Amino acid sequence: MTTTDRTPRTGDDRPTGTAPAARGAAGAGPLADWLSARADEDLVALLELRPDLAVPLPASMAVLAARAEQRASVLRACDDLNTLDFAVIETLTVHGSAFPGRTATPLPRKQLHELLRDRVPARTVDASVARLTARALVWGTKELHLVASAKDALPWQLGSTTEIPDALTESEIVRALTEIAHPERALLDKLAATGPRGRTRDAAPGTAPDRPIQRLLAHRLLNWIDEETVELPHAVGQVLRREPVTDPHALVQPEPAPVKHTAADVNAAAAGEVGELLRHCGDILETVGTVPAPALRSGGLGVRELRRIAKQTGVEETRVGLLAEVLAAARLLDKGIPEPAPPDDALDDCWAPTTTADGWRDHSPARRWVTLAHAWLELDRFPWMIGLRDANDKPLAALSIELRNMHAVRDRRAMLSLLAEFPPGTGVSATDLARVLAWRQPRLRRHFHIEAVERTLAEAATLGLVGRDALTSAGRALLHGPTGPGDPAVPEESLRNAEAEMDSALPDPVDHVLVQADLTVIAPGPLVPELQSRIALVADIESAGAATVYRIGETSVRRALDAGMTAAELHQLFTTHSRTPVPQSLTYLIDDVARRHGRLRAGIAQSFVRSEDPALLAEVLAAPVAEQLALRAVAPTVAISQATLAEVLDELRAAGFTPAGEDSAGSIVDLRPRGARIPARPNTRNAWRPALPSSEQLGQLVAELRAGERAAQAKSGRAVRADGSRTSTAATMGLLQVAVQGGRPVRIGYVDAQGVATQRIVEPLQVSGGQLNALDPVTGAVRNFTLHRIASVALIDQ
Repeated sequence: MTTTDRTPRTGDDRPTGTAPAARGAAGAGPLADWLSARADEDLVALLELRPDLAVPLPASMAVLAARAEQRASVLRACDDLNTLDFAVIETLTVHGSAFPGRTATPLPRKQLHELLRDRVPARTVDASVARLTARALVWGTKELHLVASAKDALPWQLGSTTEIPDALTESEIVRALTEIAHPERALLDKLAATGPRGRTRDAAPGTAPDRPIQRLLAHRLLNWIDEETVELPHAVGQVLRREPVTDPHALVQPEPAPVKHTAADVNAAAAGEVGELLRHCGDILETVGTVPAPALRSGGLGVRELRRIAKQTGVEETRVGLLAEVLAAARLLDKGIPEPAPPDDALDDCWAPTTTADGWRDHSPARRWVTLAHAWLELDRFPWMIGLRDANDKPLAALSIELRNMHAVRDRRAMLSLLAEFPPGTGVSATDLARVLAWRQPRLRRHFHIEAVERTLAEAATLGLVGRDALTSAGRALLHGPTGPGDPAVPEESLRNAEAEMDSALPDPVDHVLVQADLTVIAPGPLVPELQSRIALVADIESAGAATVYRIGETSVRRALDAGMTAAELHQLFTTHSRTPVPQSLTYLIDDVARRHGRLRAGIAQSFVRSEDPALLAEVLAAPVAEQLALRAVAPTVAISQATLAEVLDELRAAGFTPAGEDSAGSIVDLRPRGARIPARPNTRNAWRPALPSSEQLGQLVAELRAGERAAQAKSGRAVRADGSRTSTAATMGLLQVAVQGGRPVRIGYVDAQGVATQRIVEPLQVSGGQLNALDPVTGAVRNFTLHRIASVALIDQ
């Protein structure tokens, strides 16, 4: 994840006119003095990098400095630092000011260069120092001071001596692990899983060197603490847990081993996945629409329902879980009471398609893909955790609350943004990505363990954002949206660009099919929407892929006739759109089914059955199905029943007859079930995402801070409760009137509507209507102050 670092101004290029003079040289005084000497744009950059320092607005530089040194704020600010930054912090700690038990002293910049010059050049060290000073974790110019709490943020152990502790590299750890026996490896695995420290008698001096603990100590796979305690080094535990290794000696970002592909190959591979993605999502929506999936008490989708959906759709269970999460995030699948409700009254909430799912299926493939890909990119959950065990050793269910993670969006974007830094068509393995991410953010390395990166990239490949381990053109376009939790929603332009890129990658839809003599229909590519719906109505999918194979049978032809199509329309469909001659067997099949179809008609009386052929109706009345449906003849060609129309049709078809449904006008109607639906809810933005202030707002906050600092340093003459306590409104107004008449500035203590007390110097212009109108000399604007919120007033000596 690439962060934008602002280089701070040093004492040598300190601006004039934007900050009061410090009480000493930059770097020699406390942090508050150093902050006072910073330019306004540097303070704005600090508040952008550490927004917690601005809430609430600090009353003075001393307050700002105190907040900047608080441990919680320092740890939060260190999350974005890389391994080199922490090496600088470690060096300043060991050789400078913050080491326990030593007098706090600054470390000269030249000495820092000498200590690190064997591993990294001086200009790179200066760039790291600039990132640290921009965050007020280090201050000074020639002599560098370190915030005391920064040492607690180190992602590795800090030695108790004045020397930086040595550590094994990853390759040395892997080689040492191959040289130990199974009992020794079992000891390491247990410490890696339960905790780094262990107690044993074999750690005492004089123990036989062939004992497992002594052999591990000799290989430096364990650290000796005392005669009964050993500790597993952090790097060894990371290798055993398949986490990226944080090497404090590796001060240069690791270089991945990329694999070059052409951008066209990457996009083509992703386009194939997108085709399967859209088809499987459509199948899942159809399946849960036909039979809604009951929700668990915890709100998730149970394993039994997951297996049922997987069996009916022919999709793997793990893939069904991922797609269900994406469909729910896109508001195409939701939990609630579907309409029509399931027949089982005991069921409460069910997972079923929303009313927007029908409109989504009518869109172009690229538009449908953008909806799913954007939903996954902004999903605050980890679908790859489905099936893993929780603290109670129970499997995590799909769509359950346990899958939610506040870091999901940030981590997912960090992985894909790193891929986006490489040229188009460049594939990078999950292992290399994990190493780079762990180097860039070692405090967050547990978020980027190899398994998490592998599974996230697998999800991205399923969604068509990644192909052949490289980011697709459509994925790059989609990533141009927000990169942080406080950013606005993805711009419409990014969505349009991503849709256009995917549309160009997907194969062009075809308007023809190939009808074979064995009654199979081959679609040589994705069909245009209208032809796709008509072919799906008259034929069943036999195999799907780049070329979809359909099979036509008596049942499928009857389904098309039930939907209102005629035999002539079916003949015209294949004659027009088949590039191969229509086989005679298909013509005979359509004519034969159509000849028998509809001779028997069923309608609503409760329901009725009629036929122009009295002999056919007599045959029905003589069959056992007539007793099941309680059919009663009311005319030679009409019989009625108390069963529903759907039940009459199903029972007659099961008995071997071919009835057709009709309406009051005698026209055949499509009585296919439409499936259950849940009313769509608006896809509102997550309320937990904070809205960060803009640079302009932060600039106003810095101006307020400068005004308060100026007011605190000003000399005052006659005052009304300069200690900040309340006084009468008459006395306040009297002193303010004196200031207005004499044109003198005053220092006021003011409590705003949020209860934040500040001091500022203003030039009163008018006092009336319970308000003070005064000129703010810092901003040059006229401001209004409510009199009852003014806690103190003091004239400034001129």
